[in-house]
Amino acid sequence: MASKPFTPEEARRIVQCLQTPAVFLNMTTDWPALHWTVEHLSTCLTERLRFRIGKRTEDMAPLFETECSYIEATIKEFLSWTANEDESLVGPFSGYHCKELWAYADYKYITQLFQDKPAMFQDVVWSDFGFPGRDGRDSTLWIGTQGANTPCHLDSYGCNLVFQIQGRKRWHLFPPDDTHCLYPTRIPYEESSVFSQVSVVQPDLKTFPAFRRARVHTVTLQPGQVLFVPRHWWHYVESVDPVTVSVNSWIEMDMDDGARVGEALTKTIVCALKSAPTMNVLHNQVSHPNSSY
Repeated sequence: MASKPFTPEEARRIVQCLQTPAVFLNMTTDWPALHWTVEHLSTCLTERLRFRIGKRTEDMAPLFETECSYIEATIKEFLSWTANEDESLVGPFSGYHCKELWAYADYKYITQLFQDKPAMFQDVVWSDFGFPGRDGRDSTLWIGTQGANTPCHLDSYGCNLVFQIQGRKRWHLFPPDDTHCLYPTRIPYEESSVFSQVSVVQPDLKTFPAFRRARVHTVTLQPGQVLFVPRHWWHYVESVDPVTVSVNSWIEMDMDDGARVGEALTKTIVCALKSAPTMNVLHNQVSHPNSSY
């Protein structure tokens, strides 16, 4: 087997020091998780997952999680839906037309998904990037259809390593210095995430004129590749192919301590607003739909 382009020590130095996004090639050639296609996962995961549903058409406003529909379905039912041509499907996806809508099982913690199959944790080998002991237990799984997307946001903590397994995903990344061009908001509130008010692929430039000056870095991540997303880089992510599967891990950093204090204060303020009688109108907007995961 060919040697990898970086040793674990070299890869870790890159992750800890690099200030711009980067794609690692040929680092996962021997990872068992390369076989985690949706077909394979349908045989391993028989419990129902929560899928977020959205329209394929692009809007001039972001589609936040609080505005989506949700269904509970197995991966096998999800596969049947993606292959359905005559829209005669019965079950959880009945009434949802796959040509008009996308589905996304996002933020799924692998430690919960495979709690009865702990050997699968070892299929994800983040130790190759210099983080010994980090594997599937420290990772999340993402399964989606074409058009499935995550609204543009930045993560308050750490950096991000993303391993693409099946299909392609397109990442639109913006540097921290462009934050003022992204019109940040904490509504809807999600702990450790700051959202942009801009629809990145269909921006309303009359309402958000400064977005014209935002410097986008676009990456189409291919199967087997790993994307490094530096700390506080904004990102909008969309599935390009009919079915996509990816795994990511957020890497903690020493400089996160201050951000955690800030997030704790933000959470306290949000909880106070939600409990105030005059602020009930905001309750649904600041509730995190994924809080149970």
